[in-house]
Amino acid sequence: MRQTDKFPVDGPNSLWQMYRTVSRWKAVRNFVCIQISRYTPSLPMKRWIYRHMLGMRVGHQTSFALMVMVDVFFPERIEVGDNTIIGYNSTILTHEYLIKEYRIGTVRIGSHVMIGANTTILPGVTIGDHAVIGAGSVVHKNVAPYSFVAGNPLQVIRQDVRVNLADLQE
Repeated sequence: MRQTDKFPVDGPNSLWQMYRTVSRWKAVRNFVCIQISRYTPSLPMKRWIYRHMLGMRVGHQTSFALMVMVDVFFPERIEVGDNTIIGYNSTILTHEYLIKEYRIGTVRIGSHVMIGANTTILPGVTIGDHAVIGAGSVVHKNVAPYSFVAGNPLQVIRQDVRVNLADLQE
């Protein structure tokens, strides 16, 4: 289950009130850094921007493909382990602005994870080590280590991706 903190709002929907939760300066600075990262083909440069400009925790040899969109308001709540791949045009959100409330949750992505292109990861989820997320998925709940999940709604395709290679050759 997703772990988010909920904050009720009075008046207009919470998105109209977003600058009560995050400063305009932070939003503009983060937006510029994210847009540079989205188009930069240099993986070390992307990791540097994510770590040093946005405050994300990003492991060694982790790769963000072109056009990956990280949360513009709370990127510091994204944690990614070592040797993980985030696929083309994927989105990682740590906030949800709803009508009567907004929610904020940390996204934790383990090590050696493969996230397919065009995947959306919602706030407050944890993706375990060695998991595989199919392209185009919406990750709305936690993903167990070593599992292969895909779709919208997210479904477990395989509970354990560790395969004996000899079995594949038969």
